[in-house]
Amino acid sequence: MEITILGTSCMVPTKDRNVQGIYLEYKGEGILIDCGEGTQRQMNIAGINRNKIRKILITHWHGDHVSGLIGLLQTISNNENPQKVTLYGPRETKERIIYMLKSIGFEHNRIELDIKELNPKGVEKVFQNNDYYIECAYMDHKMPCLGYSIVEKDKRKINMAKAKKFGLKQGPLVGKLQRGQEVTYKGKKIKPEQVSYMQKGKKLTIILDTLPCTNAYELAKDADVLIAEAAYTSDLEEKGLEYKHLTTKDTGLIATKANVKKLIITHFSQRYKTTKELQEEIKTFFKNSKAAHDFMKIKL
Repeated sequence: MEITILGTSCMVPTKDRNVQGIYLEYKGEGILIDCGEGTQRQMNIAGINRNKIRKILITHWHGDHVSGLIGLLQTISNNENPQKVTLYGPRETKERIIYMLKSIGFEHNRIELDIKELNPKGVEKVFQNNDYYIECAYMDHKMPCLGYSIVEKDKRKINMAKAKKFGLKQGPLVGKLQRGQEVTYKGKKIKPEQVSYMQKGKKLTIILDTLPCTNAYELAKDADVLIAEAAYTSDLEEKGLEYKHLTTKDTGLIATKANVKKLIITHFSQRYKTTKELQEEIKTFFKNSKAAHDFMKIKL
C-alpha cells in the first residue's frame, strides 16, 4: 500500500494545508478517503491519476470532507470510457448524492456510480476480495460519521529453498501449496506448512472527526498505521468536547489502547500556523507518532 495525504486541515484550508483527502493505492487500484474542496488539484500536484480511483470512502457529510466530490465525479464522467466507482458512506449518503448530482449540469454523465450506504452495528466488514477487506464503524461526532480500516489478508509465501529439498520447482504443484493445498510428488505427500510460511497482512485505520469511543478502539485494534485527527492540543479539551473533535491526548490514548504500531495525526485546526506544537505534544502521548503534512507519503 502507498498512502498519500492530500490535505491536513480542518474546516478552513490554510496557505499550507488543504482540507481532507487521503489517497491509497494498492496493486494499481485507487481508494480515496474523503474528498474535500481542492482534492483534484492536490492529486494533480501529487502526480496521482484520477482514473485509478475505484472506491471512495466518505467518513461524513461535513463540507470539508465532501465539497470536492462533485467536481471529481464530473471529471471522471467526462472520460470517454469512465471507470466504475463505488462510493461508500454513512446513512443518508444516497439522498445526499442525489441532491448533489441534481445541483449541477453534467453534459456527459457517463459515470457508473454504485452507492453503498452503510449503517454498521459496531465494527462491520463492508467489502472484501482475495487481497484485502474494508471494515467500518460509527464514530462519535455531531452527525453520522464512519471510521474505516483497510486490511490486507494474510498470504502464504513459499520458501523455495525448502521446496527444492523436496525436488519441487516453480509450477502447478507449488501453486497448489501456496493456496494451502497438500500435494503429492514422486509418491511423497507434501504439506503446505513444510515449505511455506504465512505473511501477516498490513492494516491501515483512518479515524477522523470524533470523540474517543469504544468503536474507535475496536476499529484501530492492532493497526500497523493509524491515521487519526488531532484537531487541538490537550489544553483545548473543552473545545474538543464542544465540537466533538480529538485532541492530541485523546488520539494518543486511542493509539495506545488499540495497540497500534505507528500513529500519524492530521485534521489540524487553522489556529495552528505550523504543526510544530502538535508534533511535539503527540510524541509525549504516543512515541511512534508523526504529524502529517500535505503530500506526505506512507508506504505500508
